[in-house]
Amino acid sequence: MRVFVTGATGFIGSATVQELIGAGHRVLGLARSDDAARSLSTAGAEVHRGSLDDLESLRGGAAASDAVIHTAFIHDWANFPAAAKADERAILALGETLAGSDRPLLVTSGTALVAPGRVVTEEDVPDPSLVASFPRRSEETALAMVSHGVSAAAVRFPASVHGDGDHGFVPILIGIAREKGVSAYVGDGLNRWAAVHRLDAAHLFRLALENGAAGARYHGVGEEGVPFRAIAELIGRHLSVPVVSKSPEEAAGHFGFFARFVSIDSPASSVMTQKRLGWHPTHRGLIEDLDRGHYFESAAIA
Repeated sequence: MRVFVTGATGFIGSATVQELIGAGHRVLGLARSDDAARSLSTAGAEVHRGSLDDLESLRGGAAASDAVIHTAFIHDWANFPAAAKADERAILALGETLAGSDRPLLVTSGTALVAPGRVVTEEDVPDPSLVASFPRRSEETALAMVSHGVSAAAVRFPASVHGDGDHGFVPILIGIAREKGVSAYVGDGLNRWAAVHRLDAAHLFRLALENGAAGARYHGVGEEGVPFRAIAELIGRHLSVPVVSKSPEEAAGHFGFFARFVSIDSPASSVMTQKRLGWHPTHRGLIEDLDRGHYFESAAIA
């Protein structure tokens, strides 16, 4: 199968490219720079020049492929609504190109804001009250394409997709702890973050591509819920800074825009996904991965 991958040189996307090629698929990877193009060529993928803002390049990549895996997102936290809108436009362009063909379109979504406070399953749909305040619509946009003859599915990932090269939530926490001189959690810190290793995430993308169903939601969750306090304590130990509790009122001042994610209780299950696709996460968990120390080396360099 020839698979068009957006975000093909990103944290999850690059691992997905390797997973697909290793299983005998051909990969057409979206590249917006010469460095990205060289990286894809080195990995054994074909190069398709373009970007998320270049909708014609997205249509061209989708038209030339048997399936699309959309992992790209513009991580501009200062202008998140605009980034979310660009993501929506990209998914619409990809879906419109695949319409009527029943070719697979897999998009990346998240578990954290589906139903905070309880273990989220694949059958849960996002809480409307939370959706209204969160502008990203990847899942909803893609699944609406099923009625147009697109075999669209959402692959949901938890707050922490971890592993070598991570630039996501945990590195943000490490940066805040380094800047503030303390590693903090909110309240008693017993709120939970689900987690998965990036190589397990990549493996799930391949299985969902090969065996997935239109309209499905799959959960790339390796650990159902890691207490946030355990993450904060490990960060404090590695940075040799105090570990402190912040009240909900203090959290916004300490964590800034990130306070919402730090405070959320967002456990999630992947039992249904494992049963339906035969996916079984095998790589190290979040705390074990962090304790290796590589996250703190990267943070120090950055």
